[in-house]
Amino acid sequence: MIDDVAAVLEEIGFDPEDSVLTYRQAQVLALRERDVSQADIADALGTSRANVSSIEASARENVAKARETVAFAEALQAPVRVRVPEGTDLYDVPQLVYEACDEAGVKVDHTAPDLMKVVSDAAGNAITGRQVSAPLTVSVSSEGVVRVRHQE
Repeated sequence: MIDDVAAVLEEIGFDPEDSVLTYRQAQVLALRERDVSQADIADALGTSRANVSSIEASARENVAKARETVAFAEALQAPVRVRVPEGTDLYDVPQLVYEACDEAGVKVDHTAPDLMKVVSDAAGNAITGRQVSAPLTVSVSSEGVVRVRHQE
């Protein structure tokens, strides 16, 4: 089991020197993604289930932070950033985004309903019903990729 994971990590090019994950965190995540129980992982690694649980939690937190960092960097580089204030009707968001994109000469490959769904899905609990319940920033890359950021 551990040898199989080592081969997988090598195959995908995992390098702990270039990652936010330690090698052990990567091992645990790879095994958990293969539905191996924490108890079985603990046995294979010669540690406790509680330790495996802690390693997994830290790894998932590191992955979430890395994703947030990438989203932040992409938002900084995006030629279009639209601040959507709290209280905005979700149905008004596409027009705000389209106007900003027109000004920047950026094409968005989403219809209004599709764009509302992208924003709603990405915003999570920052959308309540049809209303923006926490400020959002919708960014659009020069390739037309839409990203949504919100403060938790």
